[in-house]
Amino acid sequence: MIVELKEKLEELTNRFENIKEILKPEELEEELSKLDNLMGQSDFWEDQKKAQEIASKRNSIANKLEEIKAVEKKLTDIDEYIQLLEMEYDEDTEKELEKELKVLEKEIDRLETASLLSGEYDFKNAILTLQAGSGGVEACDWTEMLLRMYLRWAEKNGFEIEMVDYQPDDVAGIKSATLIIKGPYAYGYLKGEQGVHRLVRISPFDSNKRRHTSFSAVSVIPEIGEDVKVEIKEEDLRIDTFRASGAGGQHVNTTDSAVRIVHIPTGITVSCQSERSQIQNRAKAMQMLKAKLYQYELEKQKEKQKELEGEKKDITWGSQIRSYVFHPYQMVKDLRTGHETGNIQAVMDGELDEFIESYLKWNANQQNHKE
Repeated sequence: MIVELKEKLEELTNRFENIKEILKPEELEEELSKLDNLMGQSDFWEDQKKAQEIASKRNSIANKLEEIKAVEKKLTDIDEYIQLLEMEYDEDTEKELEKELKVLEKEIDRLETASLLSGEYDFKNAILTLQAGSGGVEACDWTEMLLRMYLRWAEKNGFEIEMVDYQPDDVAGIKSATLIIKGPYAYGYLKGEQGVHRLVRISPFDSNKRRHTSFSAVSVIPEIGEDVKVEIKEEDLRIDTFRASGAGGQHVNTTDSAVRIVHIPTGITVSCQSERSQIQNRAKAMQMLKAKLYQYELEKQKEKQKELEGEKKDITWGSQIRSYVFHPYQMVKDLRTGHETGNIQAVMDGELDEFIESYLKWNANQQNHKE
């Protein structure tokens, strides 16, 4: 058994060394020092929003460095204990080391996932929008189920949630919803959720108990800051006001404080009803529109590049990425990575980490093949 302990330790040590090559802790230390100096300047908090973004980035780097150091120490400690065990065997110590190695493996798994979050905007907050597909009440009910799933996932992972728009259906479920998930690397973790999610089940709205297929589209974009410039012409906008219809929120149906902005050239639409005043809702909606337009321009550039490279076009919004089958069997399957589970209830309760990790690894492999 000691041989197996040594082999496992060697495997984890090699994985950790590979992770360090990607995360580059020396460079993280340098960046942390620069951010600390920046935060120490007297005028740092004058721009509150920018300051909070920098502080959030600083904390996520510090946390990552702490995790790296903690894993490094555990590897050293376990190695020393194994050496002692070789000199003087003790069954209880051996069992304890087995447990420690399992715990350490999970910590290395987490670091491995973190090492895949190296995109330019991965550390940002995420703006997540759900839109019911065709199918009436069935699709609206499915969209509300997905919303609950993402809310549960965010809560379990310690993210802050701000619901900025919520459009309920007249019968059941929701037509659409937009929320901002706030916290380090929210966008990086959630970016792979963008696409069409398909549900197959016996419809609770069908008196004949027939099987139905429903679709819901999920859009995920990073919440960008003032440092990113996007030109928006006033004449390109149509701005409407309406009464808020939030899920039991305050100020519902009392004043026309909710705001909807349509960018006429692209057809991009954003809505906000989370703030108390029309002015505040308009400001937040404009910020979301700016993020969506920036993402739209990036996608256009990618499409042009694909055309030049002779690649087949693949519009992300229209891509079916995951299938949730409730009947005749139970299965959730990611159609890109092949990752699947039969524990559908756990997934609907927010257990998405395995799907997120498998997507990040799959995406990293895709990028490496392109290079």
